Parts: sequence; C-alpha cells; structure tokens
Amino acid sequence: MELVNIVCVYWGSKYKPEYVQNLYNMVERHLTIPFNFICFTDHVNLHDLVKGNITFKKFHRHEMEGWWNKLQLFSDKSELKGVNLYFDLDVVILKNIDCFATWGDDLTFGIIRDFGQPKMLYNSSIMKWNNANATKLIWDKYFADRPRWRKVQGDQNVITELMQNQKSILKPFPDDWSQSYKWLDRTQTRFHKSKWTFEQDPKAKIAVFHGQPNPHESDQKWVKDNWK
Repeated sequence: MELVNIVCVYWGSKYKPEYVQNLYNMVERHLTIPFNFICFTDHVNLHDLVKGNITFKKFHRHEMEGWWNKLQLFSDKSELKGVNLYFDLDVVILKNIDCFATWGDDLTFGIIRDFGQPKMLYNSSIMKWNNANATKLIWDKYFADRPRWRKVQGDQNVITELMQNQKSILKPFPDDWSQSYKWLDRTQTRFHKSKWTFEQDPKAKIAVFHGQPNPHESDQKWVKDNWK
C-alpha cells in the first residue's frame, strides 16, 4: 500500500498548537501503516511550535473561514494524491486505526454517521477519500454554486447532500468504530446535558468531541490518558 495522507486543518484561533501535536502523537501511536502527516494552516510559525515529521501547507484560497476550509481539501489545488484520511483536531484516538486507512478500496469515500442526526447527516470529523473522484463530486460542484451552499449550515451538510447518492463509492465507517464523547449511542435524539455520560465505549477506536466541551477541558481519566 502506498503512503496514506493523514490530513488535518489548523485554522484561526479556536485551538492551541497542542491540538496538532497531540493528533500527530496519537496517529504515530495508533497507525502502523506508513503515512504522510499533512497540516493545512494559516499560521506562519506553526512549524516552530509542533514537533514531528509534518508537512505544513497553505490553502490556495484565503477568503474561506472556519469549517468551510475543509472543503478545500477536495480541490485538486490541495495537491493531495492518493488515499487521504482526515481527522478533526478535537478527536481522541484510543486504539489502532489501520482499519480507517484501509476501509474499502483506494477510491472509497468513508465517513462517520452523525451522532445527533445519524439517519440524516454524515459527520465530517473523520473522512477517507481520494481526490481522483472527490474533486469532481464535491469541490467542483460546491465551488460552481457557492451562493447556494452559503445557506447550508456547514461543511458536513454540503458533503452529506453531495455524496448521499454516490452509492458506488460511499461506504460509511461502522458505527462502533467511533463514539461521541458526550453519549454512547447514535439515536435520532440530541441528549440533554443532564444525560451526558462521558464514558468510554470499549469498542470505539476514536472519540469525537463535537461542540463543547473540548478534549483539554475534560476531566475524564480515559481522555487524559489518550489525548497527549
């Protein structure tokens, strides 16, 4: 298997550099397949703050903000060749993740189902794709009609709408590979804060921190033991 690209985005001031460092460290611990670690960022000195074999790249478009920059990963100008495996910075990797990198074939579009609305949406915190087909299916269609997509809530809503009918390549990751930090089961209900459990799912390989709190704010031992 050729080197897989492990991709992340560090844009703006939402997170401190330790989020990039910890993601890199977790990937090194839990991925046995050879990989390139690529961080797309608007920070000019991030390379001085994060240690490791990391390639830092700038996005080719500079007017996009926040999560919308994730859509630039699908552009041919991102120069991501071959298989790409993306993680949001606020995930906590708990176990070996080789299965994410090898899911399907080299052209498979893998993504996790959403936690709050799993029957309707995909969650873009974890994605596997190849721009050999994703550029045409996602970036080109998004960019050709940006005024329309501005009315959509976020990048994962765009991805859901554009990819949900691409059955030949769309292959969602098994639900038990990932968990919400806040609750364990994927139901059509957003649990009230009083019902958040913060427990570790013994089957999950990755915990996703969607919304608040963030990993550095957790006082759970299982998070502290893995997010480093």
